[in-house]
Amino acid sequence: MSTYLINHLRIPGDVPNEAGLTYLEEVEATVKPYGGRWLANGEVSVVEGAWPGLVVLMEFPDRAAADQWYTSAEYQKILPLRVNNAVSDVVLIDSLPADYTVRGFAQQVRAAIQSASDSHS
Repeated sequence: MSTYLINHLRIPGDVPNEAGLTYLEEVEATVKPYGGRWLANGEVSVVEGAWPGLVVLMEFPDRAAADQWYTSAEYQKILPLRVNNAVSDVVLIDSLPADYTVRGFAQQVRAAIQSASDSHS
């Protein structure tokens, strides 16, 4: 099951500084050994709410690979180049099973609510 990394990225002045450029030049080499790849990177079209900045969307083969990359010595060495020169909200999220539906999720929540209600009666 794939794991996705989403980075809501804001770069002061909208142009990477020297440290930010160094990070960009070096980060790809840290990702490749863990099967990571970029799916999207850039400005977004906001259709609801606000999203100042850019988005980075990456895919890893699974959660273990994403965690191993993020905590690797190679990535930790360059991580300060990003965190000290940009504002990021970075999250990991696992892909859904092939048979997932939002309707099915809603039904599971309803069943759990009903079960909790029944156990308190």
